[in-house]
Amino acid sequence: MTASETIHVSLSASGFSLPGGDVVSRFITRKGIAGLSLVISGLLAISACAGGGSQGAGGNGDGKFSGLTLTATTDVINTLNSLSTGDCQAQNTSAPLTLDAAPQDQYDQRLQLLLSQNGLPSTFLSPGTPDLGRKFIDADALVNVSQVLNDAGLKDAVLPAASSLVQQYYGSNDLYALPVQLNIEGIWYNKQIFAQHGIAVPTTWDQFLAAVDKFQAAGVQPIAQNGANPGWGITRWLGAYIFRALGPDAMRKVADGNAKLTDPQYVAAADQIAKLGAEGVFGKAVASADYNQTVNTFLTGRAAMMYMGSWITENIEDPKQNKVGAANIGFMRFPAVTGGAGAIDQMPANAGQPLMFAKSAFGDTSREWLKCIAQNYGDTAFEKSGLLTGMQMREKHDLSPLQRVVVDQVEGSPSTVLWFEALFSSQATTISTQNAGQLANGSMSGTDFMASVQAALGK
Repeated sequence: MTASETIHVSLSASGFSLPGGDVVSRFITRKGIAGLSLVISGLLAISACAGGGSQGAGGNGDGKFSGLTLTATTDVINTLNSLSTGDCQAQNTSAPLTLDAAPQDQYDQRLQLLLSQNGLPSTFLSPGTPDLGRKFIDADALVNVSQVLNDAGLKDAVLPAASSLVQQYYGSNDLYALPVQLNIEGIWYNKQIFAQHGIAVPTTWDQFLAAVDKFQAAGVQPIAQNGANPGWGITRWLGAYIFRALGPDAMRKVADGNAKLTDPQYVAAADQIAKLGAEGVFGKAVASADYNQTVNTFLTGRAAMMYMGSWITENIEDPKQNKVGAANIGFMRFPAVTGGAGAIDQMPANAGQPLMFAKSAFGDTSREWLKCIAQNYGDTAFEKSGLLTGMQMREKHDLSPLQRVVVDQVEGSPSTVLWFEALFSSQATTISTQNAGQLANGSMSGTDFMASVQAALGK
């Protein structure tokens, strides 16, 4: 690995980059995909307190600042704990932090039960789907974070790109969560394989298809991708193609009922992915390939490309996992579709599951905690875990070469788009990711796939 670079992050951000080139976007480098919660059958017998209970309007309750996170989000847990003994020690003295955690497949149901009992903890990671998060907003259960930060003179504590993503999540001009996770997404590729076959990085879909054909003719698997349930890796291809072909508002139109996935132009996009699958572009066993298999296939040089988010940089930088070398891995934006309404500089991105604050438990101590987290989370997450988040960093930090790749991509992207299921209900998300493997191996047509998801949307 080459010597890292040092940057200083300014607060005068506008869009993705500052005048003069200072970078303001920070992206998580751990696995933290949003929107992957499963539909759970049957209620869980869970305590109404859930590690914190109802604290009342004062936010003090039993003198603790309670939190609920996902078991797998060790980065969030470690960062909050570090803040409690570091920059937020004064807040922790007034209201000690107490954290509880739940597994992904129980998390949404647990939050809904707590909401129904007026027992939400002081702070918690958002539900697994933006659709459910919007219901919490509609129930007037959440603190308007942007109002609190504005009143405290901390408007710039959240990076503009991250703020925009969270606002897209929940369809609001206000900010109802702190983006403690943030990822850009695109196609990671093996530079050696591309060079060996004389293939330049494609910038259009036609160039991409030509590259795929050349790889297959040479006996190289073009793409490694997770199609096993939940097959979100495949639907990321579908969503990205839709945004390039139909424009950045294409899925918002579906969510608002102004378009249907069964409309010809949406089906045509699904047919593109099904065609790749039928031709074996994703590999012979894509429907059974899970996340770890996909990453392993790519990092051991057995596939030329893989769609993934910037969280994958942690795996790429691990020599035990990456057998081709970090210097041999590159990043490309999803290609432009000729004549499409979208643009190649519209970067697919997600903000994971951002950090929300319960209105019922919000008072002076919770307000001070929120302000302290907003001011210090970005620096602490980077210092403790090497994470690039959606929160402003006030100090100088060293970036690894791969983190620099991510930042450089962001600098050239004036706007972001979401992912295929971002605005779906939990049921539609489940149907989409369950059926993705069949779309990816060509056993399900684009027409049938889109019809199944549209039926789940019920619009």
